Amino acid sequence: MYGLIGKITARPGQREALVNILLEGSADMPGCLSYIVSNDSEHDEVIWVTEIWESKEHHQASLSLPPVKEAMSRGRPLIAAFDEQIELNPVGGHGLASPATP
Repeated sequence: MYGLIGKITARPGQREALVNILLEGSADMPGCLSYIVSNDSEHDEVIWVTEIWESKEHHQASLSLPPVKEAMSRGRPLIAAFDEQIELNPVGGHGLASPATP
């Protein structure tokens, strides 16, 4: 498995619109086991995105999907900064979807 946690700062007043775009663009991503968008509870413009994938290759492939490309295009003007991105090697846990078996 492959995971990411990313911190995104939206432009002032644009967090809700950016969250909606991120959520709309996340449907039907092959190999995605979990995609969670969260508002930071202390900073009004900060969003955290937590992703779990079957593999790093599945994540890379998702970046070429038309809905993801469209979401990136629509969301980019609303982003002030990509502050952090942490790569993880998830091992399991409650609520994590099981990888598809061939």
